[in-house]
Amino acid sequence: MNTVTKTLRSLSDLTDAELVHADKRAALEQVAARYAVAVTPAIAALVDQSDLDDPIARQFTPDAAELDRRPEESFDPIGDFTHSPVEGIVHRYPDRVLLKLTHICAVYCRFCFRREMIGPRAPALNAAALDAALGYIAARSDIWEVVLTGGDPLVLSPRRLKKIVSRLAEIAHLAVIRVHTRMPVADPARITPALVRALKAPGKATYVVLHANHPRELTPAARAACARLIDAGIPLLSQSVLLRGVNDDSATLGELMRTFVACRIKPYYLHHADLAPGTSHLRTTIAHGQELMRALRGRYSGLCQPTYVLDIPGGHGKSPIGPSYLAADGPGRYRATDFNGGDHCYPPPK
Repeated sequence: MNTVTKTLRSLSDLTDAELVHADKRAALEQVAARYAVAVTPAIAALVDQSDLDDPIARQFTPDAAELDRRPEESFDPIGDFTHSPVEGIVHRYPDRVLLKLTHICAVYCRFCFRREMIGPRAPALNAAALDAALGYIAARSDIWEVVLTGGDPLVLSPRRLKKIVSRLAEIAHLAVIRVHTRMPVADPARITPALVRALKAPGKATYVVLHANHPRELTPAARAACARLIDAGIPLLSQSVLLRGVNDDSATLGELMRTFVACRIKPYYLHHADLAPGTSHLRTTIAHGQELMRALRGRYSGLCQPTYVLDIPGGHGKSPIGPSYLAADGPGRYRATDFNGGDHCYPPPK
């Protein structure tokens, strides 16, 4: 087991911790120079050092394949900039906006769709920009929900978060504050009672969406961190990314969803990996994703079924892309497929 005691932020750190082979360090210098690196002690402890291509290492440690940029890949694969009316805001859907509070994360995922925009060198959202972003939300009564994202919003202090949440609470037409984070997995100790209190706003519903991709990420410490949020009345949902060599088999994916449910976290989204630069080695095909969703259906509880989605390149939003179980079979008639592959008429023949 790795006994790392600080966040690893350089190739030297990763090499010293034996999370990168020393003979590969030179080949990875360009990767680390271009894309941010951070591996927390909690994540480092999960890496199988006998196999540095294991499902945890593949998510967080640099790979020379990240320099292989494909023509279809994009600096802004889901169109954040296209739908950003003011700094810090992404307004893609009519009733909700993203509020990007920071560009910093506790850990940096090698498949991140914002990998070109985030990291310790990226500019922070300053006070004037935050005022303008909150003013944008306050001026539009059709905005029902705000999603706090980044970066990871939970890198901010409880005091800072409380001030932002309190200002959001003053917006009468806003009903829901949603927080997207990896922090309960990446650094469970940061989910303190003070942070939990900071996320709650009088008269508003707070939801937290946890990003985890492999069942090993839900350690006892991570489960306890999630429980602190849930026991305080904050519902948790999950989002995961379908990744080659991480969770692209039905047993692993099913165990991940069961682990979420056992932790009182409702599976929400399974994302098809976005067309971010240098991530083709981690993407599966949509056809394989659909096969995996078929494998989950009927074999795992309905509570364990996420929605498989594609964030359409160019900023056109998410579309469900799971397999279809229903086909037209004449006027008012259909063919329905059961989870065993059986074919049935609906309505049944008289």
